[in-house]
Amino acid sequence: MVHTLEVKTTKSTELIDITAAIQELLSKHGPLDGVCYVYVPHTTAGVTINENADPSVKGDILLVLNKLIRDDEPYRHGEGNSPAHIKASLTGAAATVLVDSGRLVLGTWQGVFFCEYDGPRRRQVKVNFLKG
Repeated sequence: MVHTLEVKTTKSTELIDITAAIQELLSKHGPLDGVCYVYVPHTTAGVTINENADPSVKGDILLVLNKLIRDDEPYRHGEGNSPAHIKASLTGAAATVLVDSGRLVLGTWQGVFFCEYDGPRRRQVKVNFLKG
């Protein structure tokens, strides 16, 4: 069964920690042991696993992505959101996390982040659990 998390973003680019929401779904619907698949069905958003202890890491990631993929390049895509498409391609649309004893298997400082690159918007994150 595929579960849907609703994410409301408030900025043009931002990283939102969705770890607790995924763990809550796991606690209600997931297996004790297995795999958690997280998928973002958007072409201008992504998902990544990174540090969630120091909030400045999110800002640093966005700082560098915004420097590397600038808005003022001569993009040809008519909607004007080519930078968002490129950033989404770099972070990717999916992440996989192991599940052990009903808990996401993440490192001490790791969290799962929804990556918004063309906001603010209402977005979805698809989550599926497979028993191992």
